[in-house]
Amino acid sequence: MGKKRVKNRGKRVLIFATVLIIGMVVLWVLTPTVSEYESEQASLIALEIPYTTDGDEIIEHTGFSLLYNEDHEQAQWVAYQLTRDHVYGNLPRKDNFREDPKISTGSAVLADYRGSGYDRGHLAPAGDLSYSEESLSDSFYLSNMSPQDPSFNRGVWSRLEATVRNYASHEGLIYVVTGPVLTDGPYKTIGKNEVSVPNYYYKVILDYTEPEKKAIGFIVPNEGSKESLEVFATSVEEVEKLTGIDFFYQVPKEEQQILESSFDYSLWPNEEFRATKAEKEAYLENKEDFIPPPQGSLIYTVVKENVDKIMVMVKKEVNYLIGDLLELLHSNFTKGAIVSVD
Repeated sequence: MGKKRVKNRGKRVLIFATVLIIGMVVLWVLTPTVSEYESEQASLIALEIPYTTDGDEIIEHTGFSLLYNEDHEQAQWVAYQLTRDHVYGNLPRKDNFREDPKISTGSAVLADYRGSGYDRGHLAPAGDLSYSEESLSDSFYLSNMSPQDPSFNRGVWSRLEATVRNYASHEGLIYVVTGPVLTDGPYKTIGKNEVSVPNYYYKVILDYTEPEKKAIGFIVPNEGSKESLEVFATSVEEVEKLTGIDFFYQVPKEEQQILESSFDYSLWPNEEFRATKAEKEAYLENKEDFIPPPQGSLIYTVVKENVDKIMVMVKKEVNYLIGDLLELLHSNFTKGAIVSVD
């Protein structure tokens, strides 16, 4: 009986040593993988910025960036990250429309829009940037405006903006790029600076948070419409074909292809975001209660699960060894094998 117990004890020691060595090897091999992934994620902080060439000058304002198209006197694209905190911003509009001093060639001016019959339509909406005085004020630069039919700006475009805010409210963080389609001219123009009046506008949205990464695009005519937004929904790839802009190029190529080549309208919370001032204030005061716990990446989750399994095995074997050791000590003690030392 004693020989069998010693044999089992030896087997457990061997198992423990094997598991410990395997665990250390796995941790050594996989830790760089996790670090590399985290480094990759860090490089995607500006994931919303489309591909640019050396001659392109990206203009940065508080809360958004843009690429200005001098030929059309408006932004070719405006890009920004939209979070749950942002959409609960509750600062009031001040409508301080003005020229953008950062446009080296000069932006459009107020006189260009005056009497034109077109709205100074926001590209990055004021409603997305009302979380700080600076971001809200910057949203009224004329570089962030485009001539929009009033029934479009105050109708279907406004509905789409509110729906995108709902995306951010549900998902926590999304990447948005929006702008006029400037590839299907010639265009009607307004004002002394000949600001082009686009025929269409687009938005592309990326949710890059696990567990359900997804992307969607919209192409909407510059006219009033009471159609469902689903009518205008499309893939990011189709928006790229129309505009000639390479969106979300920093996403790994294979993943980018999957995300941009198709879309599923049903995966998005396609209701308009609505919150009263009181509700926004309540959120800002108790937002910890609204924010779900952060979810790790798929790679991180897989690594963590396997490491956890190894650690459970190690703990189990350690418990066995401790039990055997206690049993051995008890056995020796009862036989008088333990000698006191003064």
